[in-house]
Amino acid sequence: MTRPDPTPATWATLGLAVAAVATSGPLIAAIAAPALAIAFWRLGLAALVLTPITAVRLARVPAERPDRRTVGRCLLAGALLAGHFGTWIPSVTMTSVATSTALVCTQPIWAALFAVAGGERFSRRFWLGVVLAVVGATAMTGADVTVSGEALAGDALAIVGAVLMAAYVTVGSRVRLTTSTTTYTTICYGVCALVLLAVCLAAGADLGGYRAHDWLLLIALTLGPQFLGHSLINRVLASLSATAVSVAILFEVPGAALLAWIFLGQTPPVLAWPGMAVLLGGLALVVLASRRSQSEPFPEPLSGDGPSVSYS
Repeated sequence: MTRPDPTPATWATLGLAVAAVATSGPLIAAIAAPALAIAFWRLGLAALVLTPITAVRLARVPAERPDRRTVGRCLLAGALLAGHFGTWIPSVTMTSVATSTALVCTQPIWAALFAVAGGERFSRRFWLGVVLAVVGATAMTGADVTVSGEALAGDALAIVGAVLMAAYVTVGSRVRLTTSTTTYTTICYGVCALVLLAVCLAAGADLGGYRAHDWLLLIALTLGPQFLGHSLINRVLASLSATAVSVAILFEVPGAALLAWIFLGQTPPVLAWPGMAVLLGGLALVVLASRRSQSEPFPEPLSGDGPSVSYS
């Protein structure tokens, strides 16, 4: 079917979604808890909310129950998502929110490179975007050399998180052809939480004993970026292309940087700002060159669910 024309309310909803997503990095940096524990609670709380909803839905609509092959792919996707959060969330505590968020947003590049490895071809504009993004990322990580070795390690973890998110999206895009967003998300979040719980127990990370303030921030992290951002983004995908939404989500980076500056007093190195601008410009080119144009036909969504767009 064709996509309906977006209304002013649609753009306002997208703006609210991007604002919700932009709070992720600052909230993580503000929580006084082990980084791996934050990752576990973020996904664990989300899975706790989604599981009974999905169970009721599958009981009412048996046709939506995934087969063994689909469940296997969901398990793989959940493990990859655990790797993403298990590397990116610690990076936020090691380097600046702005730098970590910008580097993890290179996910579209890695996803496209996976597609290239699978035989897909892209335009010169795509490769120009890749070059610009690499130059920008190099400038940002180079700026962190002047800060500390820990900040540089945080940059590396953010990039690993981006690669793992790209792998998660690549696997998930195949599963989503036959599985509803609700079912897929619930399984992935549940597996992700269990993997992160095992890692926390193995690493001896404290899973409790936090201040009430930190528990409130954990709940806000789950309700804001995880639920509100995700839900609103899926909502606007009914009338906006994945390209438009993906480009809009890039505004998460300056949004997170602004919030971290206002509430946490974080200011990235001066040399990082030009690199961030080049990186975001390159990412925009990559997204525009590797996605379908908005004028193309829009496929009928499965079980009322729209296509998904990834974000931190």
